[in-house]
Amino acid sequence: MKTLFWRSLVVIFITLGIIGAILPGMPTTVFLILAAWAASKGWPQMDAWLLNHPKYGPTLRNWRENGTVPRKAKWIASIMMLLSGILMLFTNAPFLVKIFTDVTMFIVAVWLWMRPEPRQEKDIY
Repeated sequence: MKTLFWRSLVVIFITLGIIGAILPGMPTTVFLILAAWAASKGWPQMDAWLLNHPKYGPTLRNWRENGTVPRKAKWIASIMMLLSGILMLFTNAPFLVKIFTDVTMFIVAVWLWMRPEPRQEKDIY
């Protein structure tokens, strides 16, 4: 039953990551980090596949090993949160919901920029 729970989370997070790859404003990497975390709990084959993925594998490995986030990902996430926050102000949502959402995204952005960045391998030539 535990394995089914973790695998279900993996499928949900990967599905959200795929949607994020298609829709602007929805994150991909965050959901793939969550998918890798859930996979490490109950789906070793999927965990290995995610960590060895040609596009997302290095980012997932860096996150797992060192808690690092690439600068490009920080910029993209910050810009998307800023645009989402501005868009949120023009919705019919209650004022407190707008404030809560924007403050939450701001706190996430601050936290994100406080994360270390992966060290670049320097060529020795």
